[in-house]
Amino acid sequence: MARSKTVVLAGASGFIGKYLRTRFEQDGWTVHTIGRAPTTGSKGATGTTSASWDDDAAIIQVLNGSDLAINLAGRSVSCRYSARNKAAILGSRVSTTAALGRAIAQCPQPPSTWLNASTGTIYRDARDSPQTETDGELGTGFSVEVARAWEAELEAAVTPKTRKVPLRIAIVLGRGGGALRPFANLARLGLGGSMGKGTQKFSWVHVEDLYRCARFLHARTDITGPVNVASPDVVSNRELMRLVRRAYGARFGVPTPAWLLRAGAVLIRTETELVLKSRWVQPQKLLDTGFVYSQPELGRALLQIAKGTA
Repeated sequence: MARSKTVVLAGASGFIGKYLRTRFEQDGWTVHTIGRAPTTGSKGATGTTSASWDDDAAIIQVLNGSDLAINLAGRSVSCRYSARNKAAILGSRVSTTAALGRAIAQCPQPPSTWLNASTGTIYRDARDSPQTETDGELGTGFSVEVARAWEAELEAAVTPKTRKVPLRIAIVLGRGGGALRPFANLARLGLGGSMGKGTQKFSWVHVEDLYRCARFLHARTDITGPVNVASPDVVSNRELMRLVRRAYGARFGVPTPAWLLRAGAVLIRTETELVLKSRWVQPQKLLDTGFVYSQPELGRALLQIAKGTA
């Protein structure tokens, strides 16, 4: 009988982490975790099954003998970009990546693959052409600086027995969480029209395909370097909001000009980058290596999410 494979999820307390944990367990994997505080649970054959970021020895123990490590840790970017919040956003990503690198380097039996979250926001505001892993142009601004520092920390980790893959993840959608909720709420209020010019591109991925991508990349040891994790079905913001209105039964949607979005963002203490920046993330490596999406079409995915079936 084949042994159960083990995945270590770092930063597993959010929407994506909880989903991945459930799916790995459903598929027979043993799940270990690293977070702000160790989770309660039984001890595995190798000892501790969870660790906190302030316990280097426990992190090494959790990682040692595992097959796959996935780092999702990072403070939420749903806030105003004050100096304090910027430092927290950057530090939470770089410091956790550095801690994993130190720990993996000390493991007698390190994981063969380390998938580290990054973001599709690393690319420029693209409205003229898709941004692939090979010819995409990196952008400017705080979010791009964070992404570059995040990936640089991963690259700096000395882990000769562990393949390192940064995941440039698009906006993640799924039932019960993800980035869809604000769009759905606006549609229900009759404000689900286009945002700003409405021509900005919207790159997305269903959380199930993010899980399946992690499994795929672990198995495909020939894939190296950054990987764009996104659906190939990229739409404009205008089309996105039309599909959201259809999914949630909104008969009309009032367009929202950019100036009003910026004013509203100040009031609710967030930034407008989520809706105004054009993200055109092309998952070329996944397409070239035969990855098959379970949710390739945005319209169908939104209908299933709205009905609570996906």
